[in-house]
Order: sequence, then C-alpha cells, then structure tokens
Amino acid sequence: MTNGAVRVVAAGDHFVLPSLITRALAEETDVETRELTLGWPLEPFGPVAEVSEASDAEEELIGALDGAQVLVTQMGPVTERVLEACPALRLVVVCRGGPVNVNLDAARRHGVLVCFAPGRNAAATAEFTVGLLLAALRRIPQAHDLLARQGSWAGATYYTYEHSGLELEDLPVGLVGYGAVGSRVARVLCAFGARVMVYDPYVRGEVHGLRLTSLDDLLRRSAVISLHARLTEETRGLIGARELALLPPGAVVVNAARGPLLDEDALCDALGQGRLSAAALDTYAREPLPPDSRLRPLAGRVVLTPHLGGASRAVAQKAARIAAAEVGRWVRGEPLAHCLT
Repeated sequence: MTNGAVRVVAAGDHFVLPSLITRALAEETDVETRELTLGWPLEPFGPVAEVSEASDAEEELIGALDGAQVLVTQMGPVTERVLEACPALRLVVVCRGGPVNVNLDAARRHGVLVCFAPGRNAAATAEFTVGLLLAALRRIPQAHDLLARQGSWAGATYYTYEHSGLELEDLPVGLVGYGAVGSRVARVLCAFGARVMVYDPYVRGEVHGLRLTSLDDLLRRSAVISLHARLTEETRGLIGARELALLPPGAVVVNAARGPLLDEDALCDALGQGRLSAAALDTYAREPLPPDSRLRPLAGRVVLTPHLGGASRAVAQKAARIAAAEVGRWVRGEPLAHCLT
C-alpha cells in the first residue's frame, strides 16, 4: 500500500475538531482525509449498542468510512455493526486515554488495530485539580457568588478567624495516586510549600514529597486529600465512610480523577456532620450530576464543576498530534506506540 492510497476519516467533534486531526495528519504523513463532525459536547455521549461513552452516530460513521482504512476519532461509536459494515477498516485511533467507545473483541475478530492517546490531558487535569483545591481552601466560588450574583459584601465573613480559609504553605496534602496527573500536582504543590505525601503502591522510584506505604496512614496525616488513582475494580469505592473518618476534623477532599473512586453518600454525610470542611469535585458517580444529588444542597461547602479537567485547547491539539503520529507509524510500517489489539 502506498501512502497516497491510505484513506483516513477524521471523525472529530466540537472539542477535538476534525480540522485539528487533518492538520496533524498532514504534518505527519501523506494520506487522503475525509472529515466528519460528531455532536459532542453539544450533544451528550452515552452508551451506543455495546460500547460506552460514544456519540450516537453509527449511521454517519458507516457512511463516512466507506472505503477508508483508518479512523481517527474521539467519540465515534466503533461497534460490531460499524466494523461489520466497514471491511476496509484496518486501524482505529481514539483521541482519548482509553478506547471505551470501541468494541475491542469485535475489532480483533475483524483484524482492526486499536490505538489510543494516553497522557493528552495530564497537564490540563493537574492544573484544574490545583485550581479546585485553591477554590475550596479559600472559598473563592462562594465569595464570588455573594458579591457578583447577590451584590453582598457579606463575604467579609470569610475574613473572620472561624471562617477564613487555609493556605497551601506548610499544609499536609495527601495524594492518592502518582501517575501522569498526580505527579504533576505534587510538583506544583511542592512549589507552593505544601507538605506533600504520596500513596501509590504501583509506583517505584523517587516521588515529589513523602512516600507512605499505607493509605490509612496518609489519610490520618492529611488536611487535604486529592484523588489520582485509576478506576479499577480494586479502586472503586476506595474512599468510603471508613476512610473519610480517618481524616483529621475539618479536612478537604478533592476529586478530579474518576467519580466512583469516592463514595458520594459517605462524603455528603461527613460534610453534613461537619467532620469535613469542604470538598471540590469535577467527576461524579453518575454523570451528568442528577438533579436530586445530595451534593447540590451542600453548595456552600463544595465546589462542583461538570467534568472540565481536560477541557483545554492544548488537550485537543495534543490528542490530534498523538493520534496522527500513530497513523504515521502505521503507514510507514513501524511499531505502534499505544496499541491494544
């Protein structure tokens, strides 16, 4: 197969734009590109047939893939039906940290390689996590709401000793997980002068801060904990009522990783009882956050954002470049860097 014979569908959306993918491909290799724009995030993702977190666009994808050997996408639903209808397809590159929108078993049966784009949002999520932490410690959203929305100078209450916030310098902060995001958060917090502690049984070598070998020990010693673990069967519900009870009174919980790492009911109980002073969350057990979530009435003590940790222009650009690099390797017959099938 010559380079010019390779046909690629750039099935982007309103975040990872098709034009970003096309531009990155042009810088990497010589291919024929067809663009398709899917609806996310203006239209929600969800389960599509047997895959999860995808745009409901099987028909559009099948039509665009006619005769194409390569698909680069973020939210395209690569289902059994799509794979069956597109026999020329040989490579799928997903512009995400994991190909949850791809039926991997079906891809193997059809001889389709599946790649992904790890690390694309690590810097953005780390920065957002620190922002959440600062917002929770210094009551920034609550003060903004009082002044900008309610026109009240009552935010001065936060200058009283009882209600004033905490500063990061000398504050003991525990990080649960030390991967691409957690390690970046650790470096930033160390620069602030925080006393960083790390628990991650899977990481070897040096860490920024003090490594602890026990999660319970980390919790007992942390005024703030920030979650950065991967979501697995082992880590689902990692922080529950027992773990939250180990934190010192008035502690703060931050989660910009995965919602199911944290027992939300236990968190709400701890906040409602005054055992925790605040929480800052970007991810939830159920997304979108249900209208009847117990977190909503606690808005005075929690910072809630709608899973925005990875929402930066640089993330979209990095995702396109990582995906294009994989396509370039495939075209040149080189080993793929991030391949699951």
